Amino acid sequence: MSESFVIIGDGVAGSSAAETIRERAPEADVTVVTDEGEALYNRILIKEFAKGKLPEAPISIHDESWYDERDIDLQLNTLVTGVDVDGHVVHTHEGDDLEYDKLLVATGGTPTQLPVENSDSEGIHHFWTFEDARHIREHAEDADEGAIVGAGLLGIDLAAICAAQDIDAKYLMRGDRWWRYALSEDGAEIIHDALAEKGIEPVFDSGASRFETDDDGHVVATIGGNGERYESDFVGVAIGLNFNVEFLQDTDVEMDDGIVVDEYMRTGAEDVFAAGDITQFYDTIRDTRAQNGSWGSAKQQGSVAGHAMVADDVEDSVDEFRWVSSYSITHFDFPFLSFGFPTDGDEHVERKYSETEWRRLAFEDGKLIGGVLIGNLAPQSKYKQLIRGEADVADQSDVLLQENFELEELDVDL
Repeated sequence: MSESFVIIGDGVAGSSAAETIRERAPEADVTVVTDEGEALYNRILIKEFAKGKLPEAPISIHDESWYDERDIDLQLNTLVTGVDVDGHVVHTHEGDDLEYDKLLVATGGTPTQLPVENSDSEGIHHFWTFEDARHIREHAEDADEGAIVGAGLLGIDLAAICAAQDIDAKYLMRGDRWWRYALSEDGAEIIHDALAEKGIEPVFDSGASRFETDDDGHVVATIGGNGERYESDFVGVAIGLNFNVEFLQDTDVEMDDGIVVDEYMRTGAEDVFAAGDITQFYDTIRDTRAQNGSWGSAKQQGSVAGHAMVADDVEDSVDEFRWVSSYSITHFDFPFLSFGFPTDGDEHVERKYSETEWRRLAFEDGKLIGGVLIGNLAPQSKYKQLIRGEADVADQSDVLLQENFELEELDVDL
């Protein structure tokens, strides 16, 4: 009999795994289960759709015919309620049982709701799925005043949506700057000024303490952590993700703020793998557990998982997951890119080159592990090469911070 593979989740990790399995095992039974009502779409582009800059069509990556052509059984609107890892069975909300030889969990997360009064009111949006983007776009087109909560990479997407939809918005941040764990005041100031130019006012040392609603239960105002009241008939919240692992609670799959996997995406449970945002993976570069939610990282993890799931001898035939991620922001007149792990490290160096050009690098035990580039992205490939090579270069930061440097200028063996 042919092997059966079940994949829970049809994001880029799950889809990449399904495609890899089909290429490597043409006769296998492959089933993809997702609780969403549509097949794989581009999560990077949904912000442009919500801004009103793109129609729906370019957002979709796979339609249902893509799965049919590859003999992949796609089950939409299907919620997994449990997994019997000993019996190799997946249970769904409709009472169906899906037997598997190998299982991949790629379910991602659900946006965290603010634990404050009226945080579930109408007009308060979280931004993660294409359906979220549809609701946001429809509401934003009619909204006048807004508030954004969450000073990170998803929060700034919501702020940019408000700007594009001509919503007069306040961006409420708990700290003294945007993405304070990765940016110093000099770097954050560039972002703050760019937000203000687009009509978004940063409000620091605030956040949201509660929301006011009208008689119909629609949000009308946000009360900041500083006690100030901000009129807001549109609110966007992006304060993190809760990982979708409820159906694994009664199993021996190890979880630690995500599913723990090795460099081949294997969990500690036999024949169970995981990939994407949901993983606490073994980072072979830093020799530690790590987590990353970038699109490229999730796609590569799915590919590694797919190869490992069909392999007879994983260690001898599968390339381990070894990846330097990056995340870009395209909302402003200047480019922005973070790479690696810019919020970690025991040493940081930075330099400001102009009003819209700035750079910061993070080191750990003398090795480059991440950074942020504003204005000039040209050095990114060199930095990533140094990270992959585990180069000890912290003592050569003067070279690394040159506006344009060459690897040959460094005293390092890659």
